[in-house]
Amino acid sequence: MGSDHHGNRYGRSEQARTAVLHAADDLLVEHGFAGLTIEKIAAKAGVAKQTIYRWWPSKVDILLDAYGPDQARDLTPADLGSLDADLRAHLATVASFLTTSDAGAVYRALVGQAQHDPVLADRLRSTHLADQRVRDRLPFERAIARGELPSDVDIDAAAQRLIAVIHYRVLVTGEPVDRSFTDALVDDFLAQ
Repeated sequence: MGSDHHGNRYGRSEQARTAVLHAADDLLVEHGFAGLTIEKIAAKAGVAKQTIYRWWPSKVDILLDAYGPDQARDLTPADLGSLDADLRAHLATVASFLTTSDAGAVYRALVGQAQHDPVLADRLRSTHLADQRVRDRLPFERAIARGELPSDVDIDAAAQRLIAVIHYRVLVTGEPVDRSFTDALVDDFLAQ
C-alpha cells in the first residue's frame, strides 16, 4: 500500500512541517537566498510542493517560521545573577548566533531581502525584532530589580546601544564580533 502513495511521505503532520522548516534552513545555508526554491525545499523535506503551499505562500514565510523558534530559544538571555555576567553571556551569544548558526544565516538573508521588500521589512520588525527587543531588555530589568541599575534607566536605549553594534558589524562592516569585542562593549557600558 505504501508504494501507491505519491508526494508527501509524512501526510499532513507536524513531522512534515518540521521537515520543511529544517530543509529550508539547510538549503539556505547551502545555496543562499536566491538559490532557495520551493521545489528544492519540497524535495529535501520529502513532501509535495502542494503541501508546502497549504502552509506557506512563499519561501519567505517558511524562513520566518523557521527563524522564530530558533531566535526565541537561542536568544533569551540567561539569568546569571549580575548585570555584568548577564550582558557578557548574552552579547557573546548574540554574536555567535548571528555569525555561526543556521538560524543566523536565515536572519541575515531575511534582513537582506527586507531591503527590497517593505512588507517583509514590516513583518520582520513587528514580530521577530519586536519580540527580540523584549528579550534584550531582560538583563537590564533584572539588574534594576537587584538594585544594580537605577529604576529610571532607559532600558531600550541601553539594549540598543549594545546590540546594535553587533548587528552593524555582522550586517554592514563584516568586522569580527568575537568574545573580546563583546566583552569590551560590556566594559565600556558598565564604566559609564
